[in-house]
Amino acid sequence: MRQTRRKICVVTGSRAEYGLLYWLIKEIQADSDLELQVVVTGMHLSPEFGLTWKHVESDGFIIQRKVEMLLSSDTPAGIAKSIGLGVIGFADVLESLQPDVLVVLGDRFEIFAACQAAMVHRIPIAHIHGGELTEGAVDDAIRHAITKMSHLHFTAAEGYRQRVIQLGEQPQRVFNVGAPGLDNISRLCLLDRAQLEEAIGFKLGRRNVLVTFHPVTLEKATAAGQFGNLLHVLDHFTDMHIIFTLPNADADGRVVIEMIGQYRQRFPGRVASFVSLGTLRYLSALQYMDAVVGNSSSGLIEAPAFKIGTINIGDRQKGRLCADSVIHCKPEIDAIFNAFERLFSAEFQKTLEAVENPYGDGGASVKIKALLKSQALDGLLKKGFYDLDIGK
Repeated sequence: MRQTRRKICVVTGSRAEYGLLYWLIKEIQADSDLELQVVVTGMHLSPEFGLTWKHVESDGFIIQRKVEMLLSSDTPAGIAKSIGLGVIGFADVLESLQPDVLVVLGDRFEIFAACQAAMVHRIPIAHIHGGELTEGAVDDAIRHAITKMSHLHFTAAEGYRQRVIQLGEQPQRVFNVGAPGLDNISRLCLLDRAQLEEAIGFKLGRRNVLVTFHPVTLEKATAAGQFGNLLHVLDHFTDMHIIFTLPNADADGRVVIEMIGQYRQRFPGRVASFVSLGTLRYLSALQYMDAVVGNSSSGLIEAPAFKIGTINIGDRQKGRLCADSVIHCKPEIDAIFNAFERLFSAEFQKTLEAVENPYGDGGASVKIKALLKSQALDGLLKKGFYDLDIGK
């Protein structure tokens, strides 16, 4: 008699995060020994962020449940209330679906809500991208909290694996698999320049940069000033075409969105903006960019794979492992301008040819699926604390 298939529930709260999970979801869906459950929440369900749950369905995945939790507010109080709504929503969803394992990625507050509900439901949690640091964002504390609620850990680098163990997790349950987002680079058929320009309705220039700037959520009301400094510097590069992707649903995110809209109106011929490019268009664009600019993790993880530079502004990503292609600078006009000068220097451009990506070269999704399938679930919930001093 055939054993019951293991039910793997994958939660996704945004199109960007879904792009990183896509190939893992495909691997689970294709395995006859596994039953895939997909739950969407957060920005996926928001008209303001493009109702991107529709893209999940268009990719051929069945969405088992939707958890509405985003309030129409980007204040700290609004975010906190959204977390509460998320916990309530996921309590009902998990009671209904009864998954064997809950799979989550990263450090967003939507995922935090899902994990709180799963913990109380006694559902084992598998966490991707733990052990990392983003010292300027509230995501840093959320990520470590999710690590302590989780039972299986899939890290993007060996240093992060060691940090998860340092947090007291058992070494035999912490696996360095690399960054799953890199699977898209090797497995997708990327658009050529003409196809990309048609797909986004925007002509690239001689120089091109992709800008994503998120509020630094552990700082109070700094987004407008810091992003304004970046826009001031961009004014000086009159031949450069700029593609903006809008920030996530974080506190103070709307002020950045408004500033992008105003900037696009000033320079319609060389500036474009998108709520989300989606994985295919985003990675296709990176092929033709001179740099990724702002404070997005993609500038640290995906950009080095394309041998292009990154200007990482401010503290949002502070503490993360970086390739030599990443230029760090303070969110000040002179510092940002100097970073651009270095980026375009012949010396720095020469170094990009030999850049190695510390997050691996793909294949994470296959590894994660195999581990989700093979790991024994009995005894996972009762976690012992692994003490580095005594090795147990």
